[in-house]
Amino acid sequence: MNANELLERLLYARGPGGEETEVRDLCESELRKHCDETWVDDAGNLIGLLRSKHEDAGAQATLLMAHLDEIAMAVKRIEEDGTLRVVALGGANPVNFGMCPVDIMGDRQVLPGVLSFGSMHQSAQSSQGADVTQGNVHWDDVHVVTRRSPQQLAEAGVRPGTRVVLSQHWRQPFRLVDCTAAHFLDDRAPVVAVLQAAEQLAQRREQLPGHLYFAFTSQEEETNAGALFAAHHLPCQTAIAVEVGPVAAEYGTQLSAAPIVVAGDQKGHYTRAVTDRLIEAARQAGHPAQVALLVEFASDASAILGSGALGRAGCIAIPTENTHGFEIVLDEGIQACARTLVCLLSDRPDQ
Repeated sequence: MNANELLERLLYARGPGGEETEVRDLCESELRKHCDETWVDDAGNLIGLLRSKHEDAGAQATLLMAHLDEIAMAVKRIEEDGTLRVVALGGANPVNFGMCPVDIMGDRQVLPGVLSFGSMHQSAQSSQGADVTQGNVHWDDVHVVTRRSPQQLAEAGVRPGTRVVLSQHWRQPFRLVDCTAAHFLDDRAPVVAVLQAAEQLAQRREQLPGHLYFAFTSQEEETNAGALFAAHHLPCQTAIAVEVGPVAAEYGTQLSAAPIVVAGDQKGHYTRAVTDRLIEAARQAGHPAQVALLVEFASDASAILGSGALGRAGCIAIPTENTHGFEIVLDEGIQACARTLVCLLSDRPDQ
């Protein structure tokens, strides 16, 4: 399938942290076309291995990561009237979703619900009403209307910990001239870029200096558990995270095709040699890198570096408006990221 079709299918797939099966299955069907081996590890990561033909390939193995999960919610408790109280799953605030339809992913049945903040017509006499009126909504102000009894919810397998995600009813991407706008382009757009790179790199295996492990990771938005597991169990020397990057004046980043090379984030600075190589790879791919220090940002790669699981790490990001909201990316931004990855991971990239 073409890139736009694949992206749309990935956007419709539901992938809350720890329950990324729908997204992982789509990725696996594409990744296995290009890799020597694919498998799902104990952390729920999808792993693909593309072997290099170089004699010392094992000494130069790279872990290339994009994450499967999305920001979501989890049930905290079920009220007597069947209303759900929820908390964030990943870095989400209520404003990221708004009042909207949701899917409640019960163990035996997926149920519809509506994420609600309460009426705008409440007065300041109600604490929730004051928060809603002032636009200062917190998770304590939020509930999910189910129109079901606690018994009916239990029969569907809804309990504390059940994931609640944006409904497929609101997942359709929106075309904006040369861009795609949608929820969860984080990290579906980078997933597409990595799959495009996998296809191109499989065709130039002789140019790979080392074995290449693709990891589509679980639980990045919460704990980076999938990436940390992969880094500890795969024989790699360098980790590269492929992300979406915020378009913001404070970082000097713009919505353009030029990829963002992240020099550092809230967990620390990336390996200088890896960052320099990413900048050069972007130049080889035809785009001057947007180098940025993202102080309110983190990735699987910085989690790996900070934990000491690997000694070398870097991060490249697709410029994105409205990160963790209704996100906007340029179509060319996805393609430019894929080309940069091919240049990064090839001995002799095409100019």
